[in-house]
Amino acid sequence: MTGRVLAINTGSTSTKIAYFVDGRKSFEQNLAHSVETLSKFDSVMDQDLMRKDAITEFLSEREIPLCDIDIVMARGGLITPIKTGIYEVTPVMRQALTEAKEGVHACNLSALIADDLADEINRARKAAGMEGVCKAYIPDPPMADEVLPEAKVYGLPEFTRRPLFHALNSRAVCRRYAKSKGVKYQDLTIIVAHMGGGTSVTLHKGGNVIDTNDALGGDGPISAERAGSVPGFPLVEMCFSGKYTKEEIKKRLVGKGGAVAWFGTNDFREITARAEADPDGREALFLKGYCLGIAKYIASLTADVCGKVDAIILTGGIAYSEKITSDIASRVGFLAPVAVYPGENELESLAENGYLILSGESEIKTYDPNRSL
Repeated sequence: MTGRVLAINTGSTSTKIAYFVDGRKSFEQNLAHSVETLSKFDSVMDQDLMRKDAITEFLSEREIPLCDIDIVMARGGLITPIKTGIYEVTPVMRQALTEAKEGVHACNLSALIADDLADEINRARKAAGMEGVCKAYIPDPPMADEVLPEAKVYGLPEFTRRPLFHALNSRAVCRRYAKSKGVKYQDLTIIVAHMGGGTSVTLHKGGNVIDTNDALGGDGPISAERAGSVPGFPLVEMCFSGKYTKEEIKKRLVGKGGAVAWFGTNDFREITARAEADPDGREALFLKGYCLGIAKYIASLTADVCGKVDAIILTGGIAYSEKITSDIASRVGFLAPVAVYPGENELESLAENGYLILSGESEIKTYDPNRSL
């Protein structure tokens, strides 16, 4: 692999970047943004210039000329549901991310910043008399939609399941698993449980994600910060109790739900330590419920393919916990072999897709909100 790739992943309080030279990671850096800095902005969508400047300043400190960068890869944002794959950042995509009709999230900034950096890189290249054009791309955005129509059906016709999952990492670990077995990702049927701040469980078949949950919309298993699916009647009572605003209810479901609601922390290391100290306490009970919920969701997805699953993969930051992964594996191991790939590996996944572009091995798609599916 040849070429220089800059990968960008924007989170709520930090911007993660990594620089790859000829396929090898030169460095990775988490650019933290203080509460004081972030408080100056009314919306996360107003932070793009501040975060871009933080990146260029860091690259300057590392003595990396902008003109050396061949391609900028960004984490996908919340845009109209589209097919998985690699998309060039275009004005139409920028507009969709800026308007944030599908939701306001820090991930929307990644493509905007990458595109602005690509423009700056091209100006630097032109000034240096260099050939070649740098472009910005997003691979496997989180609202990728290849879900079976029947898997979107709810009991009320006004509702339909919106797929929103950890597309970038889940597809990357599938490719990694397939490579380890000497087969193609497209030839396997795999269920992936990504366990982090949110939990998404996805069913991959033929290279497509044919079923999953809405990990940012109150659907699916419990997570560190999200309540997951909750019973309807009690939720209605909470909504009309007069104790909460609409935004506070949403925050209870996503952001202050899950482990945060139970214990005031999203740190599973702390919760696990408490559970080990008190096997009969609330923390131990919560962890059992957490593992059981994910195992149930994994098992339910096997119905889509009549139980014919080649592998189950556990990934995400919480997959570093052997206690949790072994509990889940003991419950679902009868369905298929279980592999564990802890961490998110999103920067590496971005770079992997970048080198596919540079080598000409990948089809580049164009985002069209009017005919995206």
